[in-house]
Amino acid sequence: MTDTSEARSADGAAHVPQQSRLRRLMRYLPLVAPVLLWAVPCWVLLHAGQHWPLPVALGGTALFAVGLVTMPITMMRGHGRRQQDRAAIVGATLLGTSWVLFTWSVLLGVLLRLALTVADVGDGRTRARIVTWAVLGVAATLLAWGYAEARRVPRVRRLDVQLPRLGAGLDGTRVALITDTHYGPLDRARWSARVCEKVNTLDADLVCHTGDIADGTAERRRAQAAPLGTVRAARAKVYVTGNHEYYSEAQGWVDLMDELGWEPLRNRHLLLERGGDTLVVAGVDDVTAESSGLVGHRAHLAGALAGADPDLPVLLLAHQPKFIDRATAAGIDLQLSGHTHGGQIWPFHHLVGIDQPALAGLSRHGTRTQLYTSRGTGFWGPPFRVFAPSEITLLVLRSGEGATGPRNA
Repeated sequence: MTDTSEARSADGAAHVPQQSRLRRLMRYLPLVAPVLLWAVPCWVLLHAGQHWPLPVALGGTALFAVGLVTMPITMMRGHGRRQQDRAAIVGATLLGTSWVLFTWSVLLGVLLRLALTVADVGDGRTRARIVTWAVLGVAATLLAWGYAEARRVPRVRRLDVQLPRLGAGLDGTRVALITDTHYGPLDRARWSARVCEKVNTLDADLVCHTGDIADGTAERRRAQAAPLGTVRAARAKVYVTGNHEYYSEAQGWVDLMDELGWEPLRNRHLLLERGGDTLVVAGVDDVTAESSGLVGHRAHLAGALAGADPDLPVLLLAHQPKFIDRATAAGIDLQLSGHTHGGQIWPFHHLVGIDQPALAGLSRHGTRTQLYTSRGTGFWGPPFRVFAPSEITLLVLRSGEGATGPRNA
C-alpha cells in the first residue's frame, strides 16, 4: 500500500516544475504582448494580400513599428520612477488603441474574410482591402465612442438589494457607491466635481468609496480629489483602500480622505442605526496591503468585525471582489467592491475573469452573502471604455426577501 505522504510528495514534486515553467512563461509576457498587439494588426491591415503600393506598405509598417517602440517606453516613463504625466497619457492611449486594433484585426480578419470568401465577393486582394477598411472603421468608431464614454459623468445605476437579516427600521436605507475614480495624468478636476454633484442628488444615507482613488500621491492629485470633500451623506461617508493606493503612498491617501471628511474603515466598523435597528458597516484594507510593506496595513476581517454583535447584518467594503471567499466564510450579508472596471475595454473582461470571481453587478455567494461589483466611476490607463460603461451606484437596502433587480436612474 502506498504511503499517503509519499504520494503527496510525488504530487508536489510534479507540481513544482509546472509552476516553475508557468512563472518562466509569465516573465516573457511583457515582452511578447506588445509585439503581438502591434504586429498582428500590421499584418492583417497591410500584408495579408492587400498588395498596397510600396509607399503605403512601408509607411504603414513604419507607423506600427513606431507604436511598438513608443508604447513601452512611454508606459515606463509614465508609471515608473519618473512618473511623467505626458508620457503616461501617450503610453496609455497607445495601449488602448493597439488593444482595439488587435481585437478587431483578429475578429474581422477571420470572420469577415470568411464571409466574403463564402459569398464570393471579389478576388483575394479585394477581400483583403475590405477587411482593412472595416477594421479601421470599426476601430476608429469604437475609440471615439470609448473616449466619450470614459470622460463623461457616469449614469446612476439603481438597485434594490434584499437583506433578510436587515431590520424593518433600516428598510429603504440608501447607499451610494463610487469607486476606482483613478485621478491621474489627465486632469479631471472638473469631472470630479460633477461626479460629486451627481452623488449629492441621490440623498444617500451612506456614501462609500471602495478604493483606487488615484494614480499618484495624494499631494500630486489633491486638486482632482478635493471635490470629494463636497460629498454629502445623511449618516456617514466611508472609504477603504484599493491596490493602486499601495503603488503611491497609501497612508497619504488615508490621511487626505480623513481630512476631506471621509471615514477610512481600515479593518474596523461603525454602526448605522435607524428605527431601532442597526447595520454594521465594516471595511478592510485591500488584499495587496500586506505585501506593500506598510506597517499596520493588511486585510483583516476579524479586526474589522471585532466587537460587533454577530446577530446584526453586515455591509462590508472590500476593494477586490476576490475577498468574497473570506466574506462568505464570515457570514457577511453584503460586500461592495470595485476593481474590475467591468473589463473597461472589450473583450478584456475575459482576462479579468481569470483573477476575479465577479465582473459586475449583484451576485450571490453561499446561502447568505451577496456581492455587488461596480464597473467603476472612472478609468485606469487608456482613456477608453468600450462595452463597459462607468457607473455611480445607488443601492437601496430592503428587509426581507424578493429583490426587484437593477435599473438605471
